[in-house]
Amino acid sequence: METMQVQTHDREAMVDITGAVRRMIGENGWSDGALLLYCPHTTGAVTINEGADPDVVRDILVNMRKLVPHRGDYHHAEGNSDAHIKSSMFGCDQLVIVEGGNIQLGTWQKIYFCEFDGPRTRKLWVKFLSGL
Repeated sequence: METMQVQTHDREAMVDITGAVRRMIGENGWSDGALLLYCPHTTGAVTINEGADPDVVRDILVNMRKLVPHRGDYHHAEGNSDAHIKSSMFGCDQLVIVEGGNIQLGTWQKIYFCEFDGPRTRKLWVKFLSGL
C-alpha cells in the first residue's frame, strides 16, 4: 500500500489529485488492474466528477453547504458534524481501472480529494490490485 499526502487550504475544498495519481501509477510501474483510493479520515472523502469547468466544483461545494449547513441541529461537540455528514454522502473510497499504465477516466472526469474540515494535511491510502 502507498500513501499520498494531500494539503488542503480551506475548510471545504475539492482538490484535484488526478495528476498525482497518474504519477504514482507511473512511478510504481503499475500496468493492468484496479486502483483503490481510500480516505482514512471521517471528515474527508474521495470522488470523481467533472474537471473541465471549475464551476462544477464551486457548484458542488456551495450547494452541499446549503444541504448540510455548518451550523445546525447537531449534538457532536467538536463543531464539525456537517463535515462527517458530507463525508458519508460522498464516500471514503473510489476504485478506478488501470489499463496499460493509464488510469481510465471519462473525457471530463478528474479524481478529487474532498475536504470538509480543513485546512489540514491529509493522507490517502492507495492500493494497486493486479490480475483482475
